[in-house]
Amino acid sequence: MSSYVPLTSPEADLDADGRLRSARYGDVYHSAAGALGQAEHVFLRGNGLPGRWRGRDAFTVCETGFGLGLNFLALWRAWRDDAARARRLHVLSIEAHPFAREPLRRWLAQLAPPALRGLAEQLASQWPARLPGLHRLEFEGGAVTLTLAFGQAACLAPLLQARVDAYFLDGFAPDRNPAMWQPELLRELARLAASDATLATWASAGFVRRALAEAGFQVRKEAGYGGKRHMTVGVRTAPAPAGSAMAAALAQARAAAGAAGDGAVAVVGGGLAGAGIAQALALRGRPVVVIDSAAPAGAAHAGHAAAALTPLIARDDNARARLSRAGSQRAWARWAALPGAAAPLRCGTLQLERDGGRAAALADTLQGLQFPAEWVRAVDRDEAAALAGLPVARGGLYFADGMLVRPDALIAALLDSPGIRRVTGQAARVQRVDGQWQVLDGRAQVLAQAGSLVLANAYGAQAVLRDSGLLEPLPRLAQMHALAGEVTLLPAGSLGGGPRCIVGGEGYLLPAVAGLCVAGSTYAHGAAAARVSAEGQQVNLGKAAGLLGHAPAAWAGFAAGQLAGWAGWRAVLPGRLPAIGPLAHAPGLWLASGYASRGLSWSALAGDVVAACLCDEPMPLETDLLAAIAPR
Repeated sequence: MSSYVPLTSPEADLDADGRLRSARYGDVYHSAAGALGQAEHVFLRGNGLPGRWRGRDAFTVCETGFGLGLNFLALWRAWRDDAARARRLHVLSIEAHPFAREPLRRWLAQLAPPALRGLAEQLASQWPARLPGLHRLEFEGGAVTLTLAFGQAACLAPLLQARVDAYFLDGFAPDRNPAMWQPELLRELARLAASDATLATWASAGFVRRALAEAGFQVRKEAGYGGKRHMTVGVRTAPAPAGSAMAAALAQARAAAGAAGDGAVAVVGGGLAGAGIAQALALRGRPVVVIDSAAPAGAAHAGHAAAALTPLIARDDNARARLSRAGSQRAWARWAALPGAAAPLRCGTLQLERDGGRAAALADTLQGLQFPAEWVRAVDRDEAAALAGLPVARGGLYFADGMLVRPDALIAALLDSPGIRRVTGQAARVQRVDGQWQVLDGRAQVLAQAGSLVLANAYGAQAVLRDSGLLEPLPRLAQMHALAGEVTLLPAGSLGGGPRCIVGGEGYLLPAVAGLCVAGSTYAHGAAAARVSAEGQQVNLGKAAGLLGHAPAAWAGFAAGQLAGWAGWRAVLPGRLPAIGPLAHAPGLWLASGYASRGLSWSALAGDVVAACLCDEPMPLETDLLAAIAPR
């Protein structure tokens, strides 16, 4: 846990003058003269807003110190009130000590200026759990995005990727919180600056102005606000310093997307991966053509009654844990409002201990991570049984965000998004002609053509790349293999109606859907076909019995191989992380494959990663995570 730093509370309360004050830093969150006036005078006017965003397709602001979000709310209000505004407004804000949702709601209700209260309630309603990492919130139908970076600025800034047009530098006073004004941090933030970027801050200390000048900004003092004599504004004059290799790869991908224009994007694959990509692009107004051999949409998952989406934790909060957490949050944000059976059921997940002796280790892990108990908490066997509504073998962890998903309905709804066109066909290879990527079938007929192309066809992506002469620079992808597996459908009556939440551990057992509970799953290495089998059903029944601590008496009458089920394939890469990102050796070509057993975890997240880069938004993942899943 040496590299992991848990989030800590803001330790804020009202002082004698009714101002919100941080006990940690001994400073107030906003000027006594008024938060709205300060935001408008210092940050909007100091950055030439709203004038600078007029006539632009998008405008991006980077803020240090989100606090209660009053600067963001003032910016959002100014954008709403400007008829000539940029079509999209993106805000990237760093906060080391985020409020929990209910305290934030209470403080905003008490302290937000009347003009901002309606927007403040929208912010509070979407406020994420207090978990480290990036959190993407969307307002105005996606036209306004807020990417919250929860953690220490010095750690997070090197991992951010965006093209920033304006900076709101609003940490606590330099003498109270010097870490927020260090030259190294300001240089990292300057790395994100667009060629005409501006900055504004109420701070005017000499060392701050010198550090900003060294970071590549021409700065000057202007009249301050609320009795403060001076503030600082600046404009970029020097080229932005070089970023990481991943930043360079994303810049190359953005350049390729810019050259391709705003035309259609082609997506090969209409399963969970392709549908997630297609929906994310369609929500941003990009036309999408999806090429898939299965018809109708979701047909490959017909009979797959339900599946589970559960985040995971790791003692060191490793890449897989962080990605699963981000994926779970993006899935809920993207899918919660889908119609009918397509919407996930947020029923919670019990992740049982592998054995009865791990309770102390789990408790120690949770203590180190300090995640909020409303997101994950340890439960003993009795509480686990109460949550599940039936006996279970052991205690473990309870994730309130665990979701039950019906894959066929989900895929069909995602692909039914306006702006998505489906083409039935089998992609055999791809080629680039006159700056456009063509998808060809086995008879060399062109199925689709687009400036940007995403291969999201699971294990099939390997063959397409090989037959297109593009696989050799990707040795990890060359090791991808297909792994068969099956699930078994149990009559809910044999389980007293079934569990009330997902029960996982060695296998899983899901709440009833249409009178049936899904038990899974098998891993058939080297299988020639994915099929429902008597052997597979015995394995799944054994796993379910292990979760419950016994085999229910009603199961004695089940004949091997006579239960309903579903079988399919997983595309598995070494390390069991997916491959999501642009191909450096094939500009305009993207990969979203190798999802293994976590297709639901990666689907919406991968869609937003690809779409954010193609549409020049702040990236919704840190660059070290993007590097971990980069195709290679």
